[in-house]
Amino acid sequence: MNQIAHFENLTHWAQRTDLAAAFRWTARLNMHEAVANHFSVSVSDDGKRFLMNPNQRHFDRIKASDLLLLDADDPATMNQPGAPDPTAWGLHGSIHRLVPHARCVMHVHSIHATVLACLEDSTMPPIDQNTATFYGRTVVDEGFGGLAFEKEGIRCARMLSDPKIKVMIMGNHGVLVIGSGVADTFNRLYYFERAAETYVRALQTGRPLRVLSHEIAEKTAQELENYPDQAERHLAELKAILDDEGSDYAG
Repeated sequence: MNQIAHFENLTHWAQRTDLAAAFRWTARLNMHEAVANHFSVSVSDDGKRFLMNPNQRHFDRIKASDLLLLDADDPATMNQPGAPDPTAWGLHGSIHRLVPHARCVMHVHSIHATVLACLEDSTMPPIDQNTATFYGRTVVDEGFGGLAFEKEGIRCARMLSDPKIKVMIMGNHGVLVIGSGVADTFNRLYYFERAAETYVRALQTGRPLRVLSHEIAEKTAQELENYPDQAERHLAELKAILDDEGSDYAG
């Protein structure tokens, strides 16, 4: 890499440190999958230039300076040295190219979200505050077509055109969450996994579920959407813990 390209790759430091912290905390929560899964965040007004994790790097080792700066419109991306994982490029590149409101994209195979994605009916009813958070704000992908290379990525991106939809339950696969930035998206990812765990554990009891009404579920979802600064404070606190521990995530 030449000096100019290297300098360019070290811009957008605030987004880099936020995303690196999200990788580290996702690993700590055991929501990662070996050296697979991917997070990305847009750094341009049109959403097409974005930062993403390097190919086959464990979440627990990712630093701010490691993140790749990519252009969703660059057809030569996969032919360059240090190219991203091809499924990451297929999925995240397609979303950043086709869904400009998806400023940040996080995809994992976390245990409970993936269990939900494996059920014949992968919808999640509003049975508590966390599950109600996602009421009317998810889409279930029932057309899994194998690894998320570009054709599959484009198909998935087209299911996220409605700005109200923030979570894709990827049937037979995992979960994909979008948001306005790293804090917003990571907070949503965290709570979706908690919500899926509550639902899966409730199903395990074999007893009838206490499902909230449409009116209360929608009211709760709207109240949580408008709750002030919660996502930003969540990420700030996680970064403070990492800083107190001497983590090198911001390096």
